[in-house]
Amino acid sequence: MGKAGRDWGQIYSIYGVDDWHTPIFLLIHAIFFSILSVLFLVYFEPICYFFQHFLPGPSAARFAAGFTGSVTALSAICLFCAAGNIFYSSVSLHWEMAQRMVNAVSDWSSVKHALDLGCGRGILLNAVALQLKKSGSSGRVVGLHPTPTRSLSTLRTAGLEGVQEYVTCRSGDPMRLPFSDNYFDVVASAAFVHTVGKEFGQKTAAAAAERMRVLGEVVRVLKPGGVGVVWDLVHVPEYVNRLRELKMEDIRVSERVTAFMVNSHVVSFNKPSQHFVGPNEVRLDWRLNNLC
Repeated sequence: MGKAGRDWGQIYSIYGVDDWHTPIFLLIHAIFFSILSVLFLVYFEPICYFFQHFLPGPSAARFAAGFTGSVTALSAICLFCAAGNIFYSSVSLHWEMAQRMVNAVSDWSSVKHALDLGCGRGILLNAVALQLKKSGSSGRVVGLHPTPTRSLSTLRTAGLEGVQEYVTCRSGDPMRLPFSDNYFDVVASAAFVHTVGKEFGQKTAAAAAERMRVLGEVVRVLKPGGVGVVWDLVHVPEYVNRLRELKMEDIRVSERVTAFMVNSHVVSFNKPSQHFVGPNEVRLDWRLNNLC
């Protein structure tokens, strides 16, 4: 059984695996290396004899054969672990992290407008909708994704979860969110922001600038006093620094969670209800044209 009384089989049947090519690719290679390591074990002596043609002496040949067989077996284990982690992260872990993100908001009954940035198949989107339904809120959650064709499949999962009346989907540019300033009570995003700017290369300054523009847009559309929650991979320290620059309050970073074979964290924060300008300060403007 999964979190909140959900059966993992049911969750996988609703959401499926978005990028199934990667775990299948890893699994095929893991099976190949497993077979290869078994062959090394069964035919160890003939392999040692083969290595003697290239190495001086039987001892060196046996060491080389044993070392190669061991590396092959370890490679198979690593590939199995990688395939399993990616398969688990795609749905099961994603669902668990969605529950944690939902729990970061203390009062859903007062939430009127929520945004799931990069909604994908709707795992976080539907978790928010389920929470709105459970709390008796009259609020709605908007799922935004840059791919226009994503909306139909996302709405299908909302229907399967029985929360379609709480959900709206639309496409849009995450760096130019099609919403007015101070619109949402809650803005959440799960494993999406790190994908922005990837065409420039994940470690380039251009990609980092694109991610920071998205984070600035999240702050812009969030109401004063609203809550932002971001679960993301690798670049969390950048997000924390940017949120501090934008004077966000109560910035919290969760413990490390391994997702998709890398470190991930949940960052939550509050947008200040008001900001008093002192003699040496300037009022912050979160609009896009003022972001770096």
